[in-house]
Amino acid sequence: MQTALLTKASSSTLPLFTLEAPQFRKSGDNAVPAVGSVHSYAKDEEIFAEGDRAAYVYKVLSGVVRTSKLLSDGRRQIDAFHLAGDIFGIEAGDEYRFCAESVGDCIVVAYRRSNLGALMGSDTQLAQDITMGMMRSLVRAQNHMLLLGRKSALEKIATFLLDMAERTSGDDALDLPMSRTDIADHLGLTIETVSRSFTQLERQGVIELPSARHVVLSNKAALERLNA
Repeated sequence: MQTALLTKASSSTLPLFTLEAPQFRKSGDNAVPAVGSVHSYAKDEEIFAEGDRAAYVYKVLSGVVRTSKLLSDGRRQIDAFHLAGDIFGIEAGDEYRFCAESVGDCIVVAYRRSNLGALMGSDTQLAQDITMGMMRSLVRAQNHMLLLGRKSALEKIATFLLDMAERTSGDDALDLPMSRTDIADHLGLTIETVSRSFTQLERQGVIELPSARHVVLSNKAALERLNA
């Protein structure tokens, strides 16, 4: 794991965060005072474990993070996939209720929880980012609860694909960063059911699968009907 300093951009027309470490710097970044620490993680590396002290709140800068819980019967339930800009690790108690791992290579910024109130009080944009991140997480958690309890396998896959397309590319083609096993554990399905559902949607002309993780949404209207 690598660590760098997170800095705040000097102009409101620039991104809120820039990175001081050379290996993370993008052209046009400006060095300014740090407000958090940036960490890079390799594929499947743990960011925090269930039961760890909830000392930090995190924001994804690049890549994807999954949060999950191991159930008493040994099954894994993936609570959410956190993409660039998403906030995770917010807890009401003193311990993390889920573990967090990188899906692939990712970079996150960690805000010390004990300093978060002061940081938000002095940085309006940061306060807005945290608040909006919490609201988005709540909406996704509510939608995920309904998905798990009320939808069929095909409906779950349709909902998942539409959500990922909206959160990533925004168009009709997307590259899924997670494996079929991750998708199954997120949707409460078996990997066999996930694979059959993808194949069924492909045969019906609803999606195209040029490769295992590249998905083309050929018929969004049909997916929307399944998602209704």
